[in-house]
Amino acid sequence: MNIVALLPVKGFRNAKQRLGAILDQAGRELLAETMFRDVLRQVRLARGLAGTFVVTGDERVAAIAASTGAEVIREAVEKGETAAVDFARGELKKAGCEAVLIVPGDLPLVRAADVERVLDQVPRDAAAPYALLVPSHDRLGTNALLLAPADLLRLRFGHDSFNFHLNQVRAQGLPMRVVEDEYLALDIDEPEDLRRFLAYGHEDGESTRVANRLLEEQDARRIRSAGVT
Repeated sequence: MNIVALLPVKGFRNAKQRLGAILDQAGRELLAETMFRDVLRQVRLARGLAGTFVVTGDERVAAIAASTGAEVIREAVEKGETAAVDFARGELKKAGCEAVLIVPGDLPLVRAADVERVLDQVPRDAAAPYALLVPSHDRLGTNALLLAPADLLRLRFGHDSFNFHLNQVRAQGLPMRVVEDEYLALDIDEPEDLRRFLAYGHEDGESTRVANRLLEEQDARRIRSAGVT
């Protein structure tokens, strides 16, 4: 089965607003960009993919993707993750792609080996239609999704997307596999997600160093503003 990766990535401005309690806007933008760079680099290193695509409506995201050799699918206007993926799936199917592995750009623990382990879960004799789902750590989100063909399911990312997608697969009686992977399972939306990420102590990605530095800077600013010396 010919599989390409697809990363939906919106512009970094106003990114990760739910981290506002611990990071200011500049910090959130930097963290979002750094995570995207790390995820894209690891996906590009993964063996077994026929190509890597990034769908975005943002000029900076597109430039970063193109600089790594990834192919860019440009949205005219950003309308959200689900709309971006739907648009890209249509473009990929028209281009003749047999299957797509959708991976968000905010999974800072992911490494090439994790992507390869997911691909290894696809049976060698698998053919369309086929679906593979990777849930988030709380099993409310869908943190990776392999579809053959690309438009196999109606998608809805966000709260409880995993059960939404799982129920669609079951209703249609499609061949399916659910893959649990602790590194793919962690996306960064809430402060607790960031703390959980840093607790892993990963040292081979820039996201760890950036997140630690940003939190240290924020703590220092809070101390100064409180008048503590």
